[in-house]
Amino acid sequence: MTASPSATQPTEPNNPSAPHTNTQLVDRSKLSKMYQHYVEMKDKYPHALLLYRVGDFFETFFQDAVIISRELELVLTSKHGGEIGRVAMTGVPHHAWERYTTLLVEKGYAVVICDQVEDSADAIGLVKREVTRILTPGTLLEEGMLKASRNNYLAAVVIAANHWGLAYADISTGEYLTTQGSDLEHLTQELMRLQPSEVLFPTNAPDLGSLLRPGETSPSLPQCLPPSFCYSLRSQIPFSQAEARPRLLQKFKVRSLEGLGCEHLPLAVRAAGGLLEYLEDTQKANTVVLQTLRTYTITDYLIVDQQTRRNLEITQTVRDGTFHGSLLWALDRTSTAMGGRALRRWLLQPLLDIKGIRSRQDTIQELVENTPLRQDLRQLLRQIYDLERLTGRAGSGTANARDLVALADSLSRLPQLSRLVADAHSPFLKALQKVPPVLEELAQKLHLHIVESPPIHLKEGGLIRPGINPQLDERKATVEGDQQWIANLEVDERTRTGIPNLKVGFNKTFGYYISITRSKSDTVPPNYIRKQTLTNEERFITPDLKEREARILSARDDLNELEYEIFASLRAEVGQFAEIIRNLSRAVAAADVLCGLAELAAHQGYCRPDMVAGREVVIFDGRHPVVEQSLPAGFFVPNSTGLGGETNRQDAEGAKEEEEKPDLVILTGPNASGKSCYLRQVGLIQLMAQVGSFVPARLANLGICDRIFTRVGAVDDLATGQSTFMVEMNETANILNHATSRSLVLLDEIGRGTATFDGLSIAWAVAEYLAVDIRSRTIFATHYHELNELATILPNVANYQVTVKELPDQIIFLHQVQPGGADKSYGIEAGRLAGLPAVVIKRAKQVMGQIEQHSKIAMGLQNLE
Repeated sequence: MTASPSATQPTEPNNPSAPHTNTQLVDRSKLSKMYQHYVEMKDKYPHALLLYRVGDFFETFFQDAVIISRELELVLTSKHGGEIGRVAMTGVPHHAWERYTTLLVEKGYAVVICDQVEDSADAIGLVKREVTRILTPGTLLEEGMLKASRNNYLAAVVIAANHWGLAYADISTGEYLTTQGSDLEHLTQELMRLQPSEVLFPTNAPDLGSLLRPGETSPSLPQCLPPSFCYSLRSQIPFSQAEARPRLLQKFKVRSLEGLGCEHLPLAVRAAGGLLEYLEDTQKANTVVLQTLRTYTITDYLIVDQQTRRNLEITQTVRDGTFHGSLLWALDRTSTAMGGRALRRWLLQPLLDIKGIRSRQDTIQELVENTPLRQDLRQLLRQIYDLERLTGRAGSGTANARDLVALADSLSRLPQLSRLVADAHSPFLKALQKVPPVLEELAQKLHLHIVESPPIHLKEGGLIRPGINPQLDERKATVEGDQQWIANLEVDERTRTGIPNLKVGFNKTFGYYISITRSKSDTVPPNYIRKQTLTNEERFITPDLKEREARILSARDDLNELEYEIFASLRAEVGQFAEIIRNLSRAVAAADVLCGLAELAAHQGYCRPDMVAGREVVIFDGRHPVVEQSLPAGFFVPNSTGLGGETNRQDAEGAKEEEEKPDLVILTGPNASGKSCYLRQVGLIQLMAQVGSFVPARLANLGICDRIFTRVGAVDDLATGQSTFMVEMNETANILNHATSRSLVLLDEIGRGTATFDGLSIAWAVAEYLAVDIRSRTIFATHYHELNELATILPNVANYQVTVKELPDQIIFLHQVQPGGADKSYGIEAGRLAGLPAVVIKRAKQVMGQIEQHSKIAMGLQNLE
């Protein structure tokens, strides 16, 4: 679980006096005992970076020190390692280990935390150390290591005879799902949808346990696994049916996997069982609290492949990969971290079930119509913390006191939330109407036990309120009494000795002491014992002072230990309610998403789309949800769309409308007129509708799509040596091979990357195939206005154009889509607007005139007819 071998196995330097950097090239018998133990621990985790606690630091040695100093830009130093001489060393402060390990994990490394498990003052010989955490990209729990708005998935893949099983989990939220399929392309797309931080893959390769960072390759990985992820290569054994199935049965205390939905899905079972074994192996003392395993089928959801997600800019923009400007940015009005993650999941996995879609729509409609309820709900949701991840940390034993206070604050809001939606009628609000009384009791208990503003560190005291534990109160009283005695000591001793500037101080080295200036040191009482002489003062102790100090320190240690025991008991009790809390947190997250979508619909004037069983895609005055928000109010020009066969409905004025809608629209118009925006607009409206959202339109009548395909824009794939045209052809081939009559296909500029006649021929054939053989609902944007001839040949093809207003010396883009085909592309005019020199524009017009006079394209198209 680490970087490439070259990075982890540096060679020893030629200089004999240089620090040693390789554990494999040293005589271990000559190492000191601590370094011998370090090397033993490193041998157990050869593919991870080992952070070894030494006092107030986590230190790394040998090759790990070299890697960490390089990756974190820290100073590489050295330390005496025994008879062997000096060894390479890099260290980080123990209180900042999360910050440094986060950076390492983000770079694709696995990190092992070997901590001290006994007090150095109590140790006899070497301080006892044990591995307490193994951090890999997919097994993070700490708040500072996770992004609040997105899941951190660990995935596991099993492939056998072109069939595959996939399981994934987010241990911070408890989600745990599995599926199985027979098309490896579907596996690739599902991994791209999930964007897992780490993928487990069983292999018999010799580099077992290694973690391949993004971009690294291995012959053990099949081509269907995208190279953009971290891969942990694992043994085949935990992923076998004989190992995986019993592990799942034991985990969920069931006799059959039938109730989990995967009894007859052997590859899904193997993937889920192997993932579970990995968590048991890496989490050590931490108990991972997972929800009951759920089985799903990818064909139950709208399939949106990676290219379509990219082109529609669902979670990030195409240009620079930023969140701002994406669909998620435009729609996200959530108030909680849970809701933000849920919205992302919904957008990446839209529904096919009309009933499920309408259920979400009903909730949005109720909240749109009830403004006071919507506003009060949003206000209350802002006061609820991340219940899913707080519960996960509590269940795993990594939550601190502030986590439990935040959890208690959130749980105490739930009864108020229940009362707020008591009269609601829609299903997602009804789910919040009943809060289990045990959760309210748990919140009260946590508030009763833990102080309002607890410290971050758990073993330094100050966690538990007075009156909770008589033994704790007694110890606190003893400590406070002795501390008060010491607090009064300064005044008492000044009075008794007559030394006005006498002071009582404390430091970690000497403990409590009495400080007197050197000019007065000869007048101290005989019971003062000189402890230290400084330039301007003398420091003394007394037997009484040392006795009180010993009693305070001993009592404080006992007090802190007892407080920690009480806290750990509370934390474990929270873990017992993890499933109940997470079930309710899912309901809160869903309500948060729908409340945010209702807020958006109310403010942006979105409509509720009518979801039907037919094939039609009918949109009246649709708008692009992102572009509209990026422009001043009222600037966006809406456009209508009609696809997919016969439509029989009432328009906005109530008049009956019966019209045959085409399966394929040829959309022509000049550059920069808005064709690409229109294509994306239709795709986003369809996707939003199947998420259950209202959509930016005056009216919409939409059939369910099984897949949305887009081919917009041009891009090279230089890494694989593919030109823009080859990328375009690959993507077009994928669409033609997978689209159905229930798919929505949005194509822009097919055939533009090759010779004019070749490109036009390809574009014509592709459009014809989509209209005749597949009959998918298609918008085909093109500059080949010759394709308008298809509408005269095929009855299910129609021509539309993005209109412009021509003036003597310029054109004005109207951004309006209207029936009819453009007879020219205005490409030269677009070049003029871009700033091409006037002489170039003039010459281009001359050449264009000559080409138009001698072109054989029109004659060829007539022959095709």
